[in-house]
Amino acid sequence: MDFLTALLCAAVVAVLAKTVAWLLQRRIGNAGIVDAIWSWTLGGLATVFAVFGSAPGPLRLTVALMGGLWGLRLGTHLWVRNWRKSEDFRYAKFREQWGEKVDRKMFWFFQFQNLFTLTLAASAYGATVFRPDIPPAWAFVLAIALLLLSVGGEALSDAQMERFRAQRRDPNEVCRLGLWRYSRHPNYFFECLHWLAYLPLALSPAYPWGWLVLAAPGLMAFLLIRFSGMPLLEQEMTRRKPGYAEYVRTTSALIPWPPKAG
Repeated sequence: MDFLTALLCAAVVAVLAKTVAWLLQRRIGNAGIVDAIWSWTLGGLATVFAVFGSAPGPLRLTVALMGGLWGLRLGTHLWVRNWRKSEDFRYAKFREQWGEKVDRKMFWFFQFQNLFTLTLAASAYGATVFRPDIPPAWAFVLAIALLLLSVGGEALSDAQMERFRAQRRDPNEVCRLGLWRYSRHPNYFFECLHWLAYLPLALSPAYPWGWLVLAAPGLMAFLLIRFSGMPLLEQEMTRRKPGYAEYVRTTSALIPWPPKAG
């Protein structure tokens, strides 16, 4: 099999998945459900690339399991968080701005997201499962350790935020529970770390394309830090919560770090 065939099949899967997400959001009126479907789809694309890859079987199986575990955990969390809940403010703003054209524009917005989905999948999974040789044992150990640390850290961050939301008495209170005391976005930090987990498996003296795997963590960091993650979320939190500006001043944006003195 070749890379272009794998990419084409991945594109078909991604387009179909986003179409299902669009149809579902039309029915329930909550476009935020696409986030869960995006995670499941992107995790599932690890298996698509693994099936079409030419690398030794143990490497392809490892990549499929790594991507699958990440996607299953994150997608399930987002589905539970968003199902039958209020629509995320970002999608709600789109719905308000687009008015009568919301269905058509939402469809193409969902499909536009596939450009990022396919770039992440092709660089992380594709740049790994087509190497001609088997990585050394230490590379497998390091990759799996990074994967477990990132998935576990993101799950812990999400659990701490959900516990905070369930226990808070004041809706304007800012979460400083657990990892959120050391980072304003610990879940985003571990999300970026996840995409670095494929690097030890991709690099090989016999495979010059392995460095392309770095495009995945670079793209995810850009999306979260500069594009649709932190900027929109922090602007909204600063507007809604009086204490959030102080939280921004004293707390690391991404990498967990001891907070500054008040």
